[in-house]
Amino acid sequence: MALEIRRPEAGDEADWRRLWHDYLDFYEASVPDAVYQTSFARLIGNDPQDYHGYLASLEGRPVGLVHYLFHRHMWRKENVVYLQDLYVAPEARGTGAGRALIEAVYADADLQGCPNVYWLTQEFNLTARQLYDRIAELTPFIKYQRG
Repeated sequence: MALEIRRPEAGDEADWRRLWHDYLDFYEASVPDAVYQTSFARLIGNDPQDYHGYLASLEGRPVGLVHYLFHRHMWRKENVVYLQDLYVAPEARGTGAGRALIEAVYADADLQGCPNVYWLTQEFNLTARQLYDRIAELTPFIKYQRG
């Protein structure tokens, strides 16, 4: 199977929406339609302050996505990258799509001079954590949030 990692384009909205919906569903979350519309417009826009993304396709069919953003960090002079969402459809897991999506983010971070890429996952996400343990370092931080 030919794996392709590429930037999303305007014609990808339906496939992207399907994948992001499945990702949100995995985390028992949902967003209104207006958030889908705004998020996709930002994703394919050209504002460097908005988030960025890639789609993974197998045989021309999108099967995975990643969203990430660059931001300042008080402890570094260079920006850092927050990998916000990563999803690979169940039928495409084990194909290398997840790893390839993360490596695309790593490559973009390197290109922009950002040595630090970080993300969060839920403790029970054991399948994904097997990949994460191979390509990143687990930190001891605990997340708190308001709202």
